Amino acid sequence: MPPMPIRINSVNTSPQRGTAKTPQAEATVDARGIVGDAHAGDWHRQVSVLAQESIDRFVREAARPVRPGEFGENLIIEGADLTAAGLLDRLRFEQVELELTQKGKACHGDGCAIFREAGRCIMPTEGVFCRVIRGGRLRCGEQGQYLQKVLHVRVVTLSDRAAAGVYADRSGPRIRELLAEHFSNVHAGRPIEVRNVLLSDDPAGLQAELAAARLAGDDAVFTTGGTGLGPRDGTPEVVAAFCDKLVPGIMEHVRQKFGRDNPRALLSRSVAGVAGTMQIYALPGSVRAVEEYMGEILTTFEHVLYTVHGLDAH
Repeated sequence: MPPMPIRINSVNTSPQRGTAKTPQAEATVDARGIVGDAHAGDWHRQVSVLAQESIDRFVREAARPVRPGEFGENLIIEGADLTAAGLLDRLRFEQVELELTQKGKACHGDGCAIFREAGRCIMPTEGVFCRVIRGGRLRCGEQGQYLQKVLHVRVVTLSDRAAAGVYADRSGPRIRELLAEHFSNVHAGRPIEVRNVLLSDDPAGLQAELAAARLAGDDAVFTTGGTGLGPRDGTPEVVAAFCDKLVPGIMEHVRQKFGRDNPRALLSRSVAGVAGTMQIYALPGSVRAVEEYMGEILTTFEHVLYTVHGLDAH
């Protein structure tokens, strides 16, 4: 997805929480947020942002003017629809870069000075919150970019015969299809880039591919093949050794769920885990098994994505 041009229409700060903020010509952003603002701190809601488009819509509906900072927002930006924003999207300016960590918040109603003054606060429904990735100076009127988070996924098929051209790889392409289908239906379409790799049943080759994926900053790796009991099946051992943390529950769930009707499913040695912020899932090599496993894995995939990035997205 190409970056979207945006503009800062107002930079606002306040020394107290729950109050309207005061516009500033510019501000300094450090690792804790905007210097001098009450919301700066060691947490995930360091900088609050509203879209100019949301404020304009409120003005039309409420038939009353709105002062910059009246909703408690640090930044007012123009050019991006924040109601369609996704967690881990970024706002990039000349010196400052922010990462979106939360959409909306609980409304305190009459307990909030903003709500009492404005009669309604749009921050709970249309505002977003960010953490600082890179600090520096922010200026009112500054141009920047909105960058949508793109998921980078690597699908690795491990099969001596497919790698030798004896038959076509079907399970790897099926994982790709299932990922594209899933992410076209969530969050109005989460962008995803999938790379398919075909290897023989070679532990060293898989280890090298996992290392390359982590170095490239991939969000996830799905392997298919090599999870059985054959003499060349070594995928689980390689994946388990590479992971920082294993997540045994999801694979045990899949084995139990589908093993009731097909006892051979209980023989799969599939594993799941994370290496840094990268999820890794070792799946069996059949198309049917891939469909069964992916159906379960994708129910928690985004929760894991946010968790490994330090976000509480409940």
